[in-house]
Amino acid sequence: MRYAAGLHLFLVALAAAALAGSKTAAAGSEARSVEFNRDIRPILADNCYACHGPDKNQRKADLRLDSEESALADRGAYKIITPGKPEQSELYRRISSVDPKVHMPQPRFGKNLTAKQVETIRQWIAQGAKWQKHWSLIPPKRHDLPLDQEGLKPSVEAERRTLLRRLSFDLIGLPPTPEEMDAFLADRSPDAYAKQVDRLLGSKHFGERMAMYWLDLVRFADTAGYHSDNHRDVYLYRDYVIGAFNDNKPFDRFTIEQLAGDLLPGGTRQQKIASGYNRMLMTTEEGGAQAKEYMAKYSADRVRNVSTVWLATTLGCTECHDHKFDPFLTKEFYSLAAFFADVKEIPVGRQEQTPLPNPDQAARMQRLDAQMAPLQQILDKETPELDASQTKWEATVHLIEMRGKPKNLVDILLLEPGKRSPAQKQALAAYYRGIAPELESVRKQLAGLQRQKDQLTRAVPTSLVSIAVNPRVMRVLPRGNWLDDSGAIVAPGVPASLGPLPVTDRRATRLELAQWMMGRDNPLVARVFVNRLWKLLFGQAIVKTLDDFGAQGAWPTHPELLDWLAVEFRDSGWNVKHMIRLMVLSATYRQSSAVNELLRQRDPYNGLLARQGRFRLDAEMVRDSALAVSGLLAGEVGGPSVKPYQPAGYWAMLNFPVREWQKDQGENLYRRGLYTYWCRTFPHPSLVAFDAPSREECAVERPRSNTPLQALVLLNDPTYVEAARAFAERIIRKGGDTPEQRIQFAYRQALCRSAQPEELRVLASVLGKHLEQYTADQKAAAALLHVGNHPAAKDLTLPELAAWTSVARVILNLHEIMNQTTRIRQQV
Repeated sequence: MRYAAGLHLFLVALAAAALAGSKTAAAGSEARSVEFNRDIRPILADNCYACHGPDKNQRKADLRLDSEESALADRGAYKIITPGKPEQSELYRRISSVDPKVHMPQPRFGKNLTAKQVETIRQWIAQGAKWQKHWSLIPPKRHDLPLDQEGLKPSVEAERRTLLRRLSFDLIGLPPTPEEMDAFLADRSPDAYAKQVDRLLGSKHFGERMAMYWLDLVRFADTAGYHSDNHRDVYLYRDYVIGAFNDNKPFDRFTIEQLAGDLLPGGTRQQKIASGYNRMLMTTEEGGAQAKEYMAKYSADRVRNVSTVWLATTLGCTECHDHKFDPFLTKEFYSLAAFFADVKEIPVGRQEQTPLPNPDQAARMQRLDAQMAPLQQILDKETPELDASQTKWEATVHLIEMRGKPKNLVDILLLEPGKRSPAQKQALAAYYRGIAPELESVRKQLAGLQRQKDQLTRAVPTSLVSIAVNPRVMRVLPRGNWLDDSGAIVAPGVPASLGPLPVTDRRATRLELAQWMMGRDNPLVARVFVNRLWKLLFGQAIVKTLDDFGAQGAWPTHPELLDWLAVEFRDSGWNVKHMIRLMVLSATYRQSSAVNELLRQRDPYNGLLARQGRFRLDAEMVRDSALAVSGLLAGEVGGPSVKPYQPAGYWAMLNFPVREWQKDQGENLYRRGLYTYWCRTFPHPSLVAFDAPSREECAVERPRSNTPLQALVLLNDPTYVEAARAFAERIIRKGGDTPEQRIQFAYRQALCRSAQPEELRVLASVLGKHLEQYTADQKAAAALLHVGNHPAAKDLTLPELAAWTSVARVILNLHEIMNQTTRIRQQV
């Protein structure tokens, strides 16, 4: 708890300083210290680096403003920057000039600096023009937590119902049950909240919630993408991710297994499955596609994904040219791609699936093989008795050529025995053993065992995994042109600005790449991951540009905090649950999300974390929440993807071959949204309505839109209509006798709170109107109640069940249902 309390006070100190700074900024701008990384680099990157940056092919006047050496160099008659003397600095003279022939950036580029930006650069030069390496390329260091800041008090903590609902969605993606809420409210011990945190971190559903985020990053999908977008089996990789988070697998191990699980000595089944990460990219099966073109696409895709997922860099920009803003070269793009040149894959066509029997299946296969081996030996063994029997058979056989016989059997029999070659003798003997009467019982036993083995083989799951082969040659492709073979051949390597690989006397592999990324000196990986955890738990990240920690990315709102978290993550042994526990135990996380007028004016976007965020659930959680409240949600963890209800004809444009969506049956209709079949070109429309990505590319965050279409989905999608009906049955059977009792029961089940008087009045009115409507029109009631596969109750009257289904539909469409926080003002 010490770290959690300190973490909050650290944030309060930073927020207070920022607020104080906003008040005093105007009272003496010259006294304000200007930092290159925070204040100057963003200006230069946006306005100058395109012509005076890392890209040598676009560089003008042989000037680099991203390089201290170049910017401070003596250029004879003048200097670009003269520390301490803005008026003697060509940079300041150019940006402050009103002469269009002198002014920079040139007017034709449409990038005029503001007066404030010009003044900031002047101040920086006047203060000595102190240069800094980009903040994200400096290894993080631990800052002291100000645990005893005098006068700093935590903000108001959220009401306990709100707190548990927020925590439950954040950690397992599901709402708390009324029983869980009651237990928490009744527990008045000092560690009551901490016990809830530990309970949820230990839930089997924690891994499912974390997998939702990770699968977006690695572009997991059940189809291959591109033109045909055909099916492929990769659900075992999803199971691996769920299990890894549930087991709290250290993040360094999690990374190494995905990038190079197939290269680990004595690699396990799970490590091989993990290596399927390298196969998650889109692949084509179009017959006329150019193999060389698509191999180049696959290489570029992998570089983009690895550099985004683990490094939050825009290395993808260097496929065609040196980076215009960051210190990355085109050669480094292809050197990184060379790490993956050993992955076995088909350039064009259906990718080969690898059988991956589970331990039970592998043991059964071994037992069958052990039973079959001695029987096969009997069939293969030569004995005098069999030889005599075969000779007798040859003397009596009629040489008639028949379909189904070995093509050369008659030819062999026509030869004198002494003139037959060894291969012919062996072929004839093998044929005879297949018909010899004395071996019939052995053949029957063997055939029975083979049928069992075939049946078992068909049941063995398959997946796409990495299989290392001799690496193909990797060249720099000039301008990214796959037809141009003039580029230099490159070996596997990493960007020089991120630190060297360990020196080896052989070609580096994916294993060395993964180990380098997880090394203590890597400045990015730990920062990138904790920044995304922060986003998951607080609604916004410390670095808002989750996929770009470079010059064009956002400056951290709390750089000291980001470094502290990164070091804590690394020093904890890359312990994911430890970091999440640390964050959710902090008083900052537990704050109310209420907004007052002061915060609205000074911090409208909550950049200072003076309150907790309040935001809509992700697409899968919206669905899961409705199913959980209704009692329909299937709790099984892992397994193949499922196909819930989907509008007819939605796949009409899917060709090569033409496909139809065959919805599942039974509990598969009610599994969590995480397991919904993910077609890249046509993702499930209900998930898309709530901003789920296609997963054709890495998605570091999902937008949160608010559209009428979402309300229409919640009211009309069969999943939600059926959930409302099942919920209505629970309300009628368990909610009491009066409408008021039943509405209160519904609110307690759905939101773990009581309905307010106004809510009671509105829903009672809805009930009355629909009861009257469905009493008069029982066909409409029957139509409503027959939506979905779950059978409607036979012992309840149609009008009553249909009316309460309408009430349930209203409740499941509440904004509060789709939000991870309950109403701010509520009855306790």
